[in-house]
Amino acid sequence: MALLEVKNLTYYYPDEKRPALDHINLAIQEGEFVLAVGGSGSGKSSLVRALTGLIPDFYGGRIGGSVQLDGEDLSSLDRSKIVQRIGMVFQDPESQLVMTNVENELAFGMENLGLPVELMKRRIVEVSGALSLQQFLKNSIPQLSGGLKQKVMLASVLAMQPDILILDEPTSQLDPVAGEEILTMVRRLNEDNGITVILIEQRLERCFHLADRILFMDQGKIIYNSNDRKATASWAAANRNPFIPPLAKLFAEVGFAQAPMTVKEGRKLLKSSFHLQRTSSSNNTEIADGPKIKQESPLLEIEKLWFSYENGTEVLKNVNLTLFPSDFLVIMGENAAGKTTLLKNIRGLLHPSRGKIRIKGSEVKTMTVAALAGTVGYLAQNPNDYLFQPTVREEIEFTLHNLKLDKDSKVEMLLEKLALTRYAETNPRDLSTGERQRVALASILAADPLLIILDEPTRGLDYEMKALLGKLLGDLQKEGHALLVVTHDVEFAAEYASEILFMSRGQVLARDNKNVMLSRSIFYSSQIGKLFYKIDDSIVTFQEGKKALSEYFNLNKLEE
Repeated sequence: MALLEVKNLTYYYPDEKRPALDHINLAIQEGEFVLAVGGSGSGKSSLVRALTGLIPDFYGGRIGGSVQLDGEDLSSLDRSKIVQRIGMVFQDPESQLVMTNVENELAFGMENLGLPVELMKRRIVEVSGALSLQQFLKNSIPQLSGGLKQKVMLASVLAMQPDILILDEPTSQLDPVAGEEILTMVRRLNEDNGITVILIEQRLERCFHLADRILFMDQGKIIYNSNDRKATASWAAANRNPFIPPLAKLFAEVGFAQAPMTVKEGRKLLKSSFHLQRTSSSNNTEIADGPKIKQESPLLEIEKLWFSYENGTEVLKNVNLTLFPSDFLVIMGENAAGKTTLLKNIRGLLHPSRGKIRIKGSEVKTMTVAALAGTVGYLAQNPNDYLFQPTVREEIEFTLHNLKLDKDSKVEMLLEKLALTRYAETNPRDLSTGERQRVALASILAADPLLIILDEPTRGLDYEMKALLGKLLGDLQKEGHALLVVTHDVEFAAEYASEILFMSRGQVLARDNKNVMLSRSIFYSSQIGKLFYKIDDSIVTFQEGKKALSEYFNLNKLEE
């Protein structure tokens, strides 16, 4: 008997004519590690909500078929019994966190299960240590970064020790090191403790090689289901399905029959196929020079910026930064490095303790938030903060109305550019997280700001939508807009940024063009960059890697 079994499951959200889940049949065995992939709105989140009994109990709507846990229908089980067996970490941590203090949040679920106090204390020590949260136990949750909130949510679920762990993009706001640690820990829980894991993740380079089974979803259906990772990658490549890691896609497109699942496999294949030797990165002359000196006036100037919160925590320390029109700068660094705080200072939502921030020569502290709206567009981590109109179209129109701008042609243009035309008359809160992210971005871009600031804009976006976003930002860069983006998505940064800036503990550590910053990094590097590490350090993007492999591949054929 399967641990979880889905039989002919069909589900419609309230007032929707198209099913979110369309005749799903699925059996998950005890101890499996299942990865569900697919585009935004493909039904992944709806499926895991059904597996926890939240659909239709919490979301309403119409449902057919059944979901069974150990042979019992979920609809017949008491909610307290379900939560003891199934733990879920949602895509949006803000929607799941209920307490104001980290330690209280970790204890909340266990208290509801009626566990003894001594056992709760022990488990809090265990999970906070495993997730590096000890120093934050007394901290206020609203003041934590998005990545730390994700860690807190995961810790609170793990503390209840469920038999089944369901994770909906648990690393979307985590830095590369923390993201790898979390997924490695989840894999260890699966292998050592027998916990069944069901994972939804858009950054497949982090987890594709970990799963026992991979499900591809599209339009509410499971279109592919396999426990053979290499066969899955080959199938996806042959069918031009974009939901495979960059490394596997690279080798498949060049013509290899078997695509590697890990960088280790890729480097072994690269060297054995082409007899490549390691080269010294210090001798590589192909890496571009550092940032060029600009001739025009800067759009953004930050001089000796310091910032502390009211509790005395010093978050920014002597930050200096200059941004010119047509710059595309990505800021990276560990969680709680001060990145989001820096963005809020630039936007005028926070005010520096010391130092100056100037936009087009005027100090930000002398300008109101409203006065900055037409010059500085800011998209925060949580798209829900921007959505309060009844339809997607009206969200975009609201920005244009407030700034007294013409809306007729611009609304349609933004809907088309962000692939939102089909959702124009839909309530944005009924959309998936990735779709809501695009709606919020459209409302920001409607003002046509000179400086566009984005905080984790790829959160919830699949590979296709990331490519669409990257192209859109590239077009805006060519038009003269300056782009300042905070992201932990190294693959996105490698493909689309011009420069990378690293922050740590509130300070700027380094800034240079992306090839320099990403090619010689151990953790902050793209899969393609890791593949060519000390072989050709000038390569960090997919197209650069494809060009190099194609040349090697053709040369190898000629030699044969």
